[in-house]
Amino acid sequence: MRWPIVAGVATAVLVVGGVVAVTTSGFPSTAATGTAPPPSALPPSPAPFSPPPSRAASRGPLDPAAQRYLDAVAAKDADALAAAFAPDGLVIDVGREIRGRDAIRRWAAAEVIGGVYTLLEHTPRTGGVTLLVRFQPGGTGGFRAAYHFDISDGLITMATLEYA
Repeated sequence: MRWPIVAGVATAVLVVGGVVAVTTSGFPSTAATGTAPPPSALPPSPAPFSPPPSRAASRGPLDPAAQRYLDAVAAKDADALAAAFAPDGLVIDVGREIRGRDAIRRWAAAEVIGGVYTLLEHTPRTGGVTLLVRFQPGGTGGFRAAYHFDISDGLITMATLEYA
């Protein structure tokens, strides 16, 4: 069977009875010899693509309540994080509800403190702010998330956290 090559390099890997055949533009087929190319002969795997953050949506200074949240995480202070919320504040963490400062403090101590935030964007809106962040739990790995903070009287009344 022949495979057409369309706009670029085509790679085919065939394993039959323990024999590996690799054909790539610029690499010889190993089907005739019955041996696979050494790993050093294969091209390196591409790094995962992560587009640079857009700063277009970031306007003005960050709301002080949102800044206190981020500062508390940087300081590894669950009490300060809980204090950024209204006494009956609500966190909706990917659908899970955490209500009240005591519950928020416990949640933060268990799941947030020790992590690292990178603020990518912030967009003020009526009654709050939306943040696009990169969160690295435990300081490693990580994911992008959208945090929607509703803010009243200088305190977060509701934080809706979603994967972005």
